[in-house]
Amino acid sequence: MSMKISEQLVKTLEENGVERIYAVTGDSLNAVNEAVSKSDKIQWVHVRHEETGAYAAGAEAQLSGKLACCAGSCGPGHVHLLNGLYDAHRSGAPVLAIASTIPTLQFGMEYFQETHTGKLFDDCSYYNEVANTPQQLSRMLQSAIQTSISRKGVSVIGLPGDLSQDASEHVNTSTHNYPVESSVCPSQEELELLARLLNESKKITLFCGMGCKDAHEELITLSSRLHAPVVYTFKSKMAIQYGMPNEVGMTGLLGMPSGYYSMHDSEVLLMLGTDFPYDAFIPEDVWTAQVDIRPERLGRRTKVDMGISGDIRTTLRALLPLLDQKAEDNFLQKQLHRYQKVRKQLDLFAGHPGKQNEIQPEHVMYLVDQLAHKEGVFTVDTGMTCVWAARYLHAGEGRQMLGSFNHGSMANALPQAIGAALRCPDRQVVALCGDGGLSMCLGDLATVMQYKLPVKIIVFNNRSLGMVKLEMAVAGLMDTETDMQNPDFVQVAASMGIEGITVRDPQQLETALKRAFSSNEAILVNVMTNPDALAMPPKVEAGQMKGFAEMMYKMLIHGRTKEFKEIIADNYKHLKEAF
Repeated sequence: MSMKISEQLVKTLEENGVERIYAVTGDSLNAVNEAVSKSDKIQWVHVRHEETGAYAAGAEAQLSGKLACCAGSCGPGHVHLLNGLYDAHRSGAPVLAIASTIPTLQFGMEYFQETHTGKLFDDCSYYNEVANTPQQLSRMLQSAIQTSISRKGVSVIGLPGDLSQDASEHVNTSTHNYPVESSVCPSQEELELLARLLNESKKITLFCGMGCKDAHEELITLSSRLHAPVVYTFKSKMAIQYGMPNEVGMTGLLGMPSGYYSMHDSEVLLMLGTDFPYDAFIPEDVWTAQVDIRPERLGRRTKVDMGISGDIRTTLRALLPLLDQKAEDNFLQKQLHRYQKVRKQLDLFAGHPGKQNEIQPEHVMYLVDQLAHKEGVFTVDTGMTCVWAARYLHAGEGRQMLGSFNHGSMANALPQAIGAALRCPDRQVVALCGDGGLSMCLGDLATVMQYKLPVKIIVFNNRSLGMVKLEMAVAGLMDTETDMQNPDFVQVAASMGIEGITVRDPQQLETALKRAFSSNEAILVNVMTNPDALAMPPKVEAGQMKGFAEMMYKMLIHGRTKEFKEIIADNYKHLKEAF
């Protein structure tokens, strides 16, 4: 007896190691749901919003490196997948999305809930096709999975609801898929040219991205041999920072002066496995070489004097024998000294707990770093929470961090924590949420409860859209519509069966966090943080200071004198210590 298409789909997913399908069931997906219910290898995870499912699948794929799966029913159901799929695709996560559609008979008739998946998902996938016959589904599914795991991104299969109930038919397409683990090494001529440059230069800085995650030991050796400071991106922090003796921090909007000036004061900047988007932070007058596995990325962010295609581990292993050991380390020591000063300043900020209902977020993240497990998984919301994580959350050999680093979406931390907790049940998972981000996905606290996921949800509750507020300030705009009247997050969590703690007194913060991190169940810690905490970029431009001054002036003339004084009082000590 032949299988239904839905059963064939589930069997293929089983053979490719998929363990979960994140979805909201309904109409055109019901046959797939039924097939999953008969499987002893795949779990249907009932999220409360399809966007959460896509984020969770993306998180699972990033942590495992293997294929993960999400699904959406016809029309609005699969439209809701879009934001999470964009994030997964831009993060290089192999995710298969099943976008079930209206019945084939109704195609092109403006039928109820009709959408065109070919147009809808084209910009956030490498493979995006709709199956119309049983033979097509078999072949498309194999191609979609192979594309996703080999190119590291999203594939979308449009599956009409009526087709999912049809009988499968035999085709000659392979029933297996083939993970690709290949290495790419530059030519000997390119390696010798780069080695000659590095051997002849005295002031070299390494700027590293996620492409270096499998080359940690090689990177340490390279830095030591060249006496080169190591700067890294936020996304790659956990993969690079631990055990790296010559690290000098990050650059970029969330970075530090030490990272910024190490790059700008060098003679040679060697960019390794990074497609860093903020070209304003990359020096223009420094000789630059770039190594990346994807040659289309070479030179697209800044001028590059030498572009080399290769994976970082293979390239460094071939390059290291050609490099001389540097004797002089004056440049490195200068940058390390600057980094030590920066870290002392950050520690000073972290040492200010704040006051009632205005706990300093630096202090919160500092304690999270100290108290959370050293091999935990952290998910971080886009916005001010990223600033504090970038500066105070330290790497450990087993720590990992997920965020919407390329897509930059709000409300990613809780959904990614759901995927992380299901993928890594033996590891502590900490969701670092902004109040704005959590407000967007409150419904999926119910998913945490339903699947008994022991996620630690830390809410940086500053009652505002903090990053937007800062953006408006440096642009000279008075903040409007950034303040938030939040619900009581602890009561919301309690209504869903999750323990919660609200912390208003900074003296009670450490006790609350210890309780959370020692718990074996889900817990939400709602920390009332200072809405006026100032996040200084690594280099303050004159235009930013001018914009900030204009904003403060507008506050005065609009009668917001009390708020003006509070901002000045809260940040004066910080600014004085920083400068």
